This record gives sequence, C-alpha cells and structure tokens, in this order.
Amino acid sequence: MAKCGYGRQYRLAREGEAVTSERGQATVEALGAIPAVLLLGMVALQLLAVGYSAVLAGTAAEAGALALAAGGDARAGVRESLPGWSRARARVTVSRGTVRVRLRPPSPLDGVSRKLVVAASASVGP
Repeated sequence: MAKCGYGRQYRLAREGEAVTSERGQATVEALGAIPAVLLLGMVALQLLAVGYSAVLAGTAAEAGALALAAGGDARAGVRESLPGWSRARARVTVSRGTVRVRLRPPSPLDGVSRKLVVAASASVGP
C-alpha cells in the first residue's frame, strides 16, 4: 500500500489485474484536446487575417483609382493607403483605368500565405 496526501491509501495494480480507478482520466483527455484547440485557434486567426487583407486590398485599389482620376500615380496612391507591414506583400497593376491590388495575408507559414492571396480592383471611367 502506498500512502498519499490526506491519509489516503492506494494500492498499485498488479500485472494482469484490471485498474478500476478513473482518477486523472479528465486530465489525460484534456491534454489530448490541446493540439486540436490550438489548431482551431490558428485557423480562426488565419481566416481573420485573410478577411482583413481583403478589406485592405479593396481600400488600396480605391485609393489608387482616386489618385489615377486626379491625374496622379495610382501605384503611389495604393502604397500610401496600405499599412507598413502589407506594402511589401502587395502587387499593383494599372491597366486602362483599372487598378488591381493583390495582397498576401500574414501567416506563420509562407506556403499558406501564398495560397490565400486576395485581390481587389477599382476602375476609373466616364
């Protein structure tokens, strides 16, 4: 018999003997669930980053189109409207009055970021 805290005595199971106590079972199950919860959290954060990047791309495309309509440089208008972290991740094309912005969202995995590129466009016309 082994003594534990609070004066309780426990007997270790012998080989071939069934263990009838389920003490600690919830802890083991919780430890098993932690990776799944972390993965779910990372996926949710990645989806939020993609949504935010889509909003930024749309706003930047509109800013570029407004700069183009005013006779300015559309690329400069796009770059000025983007926050610092996203400027290096943005690709801008201007063609016949249309400004197109492609933006890679932030991600801890570069391959994931390349697969989730968002795009937006805005046009200037009569």
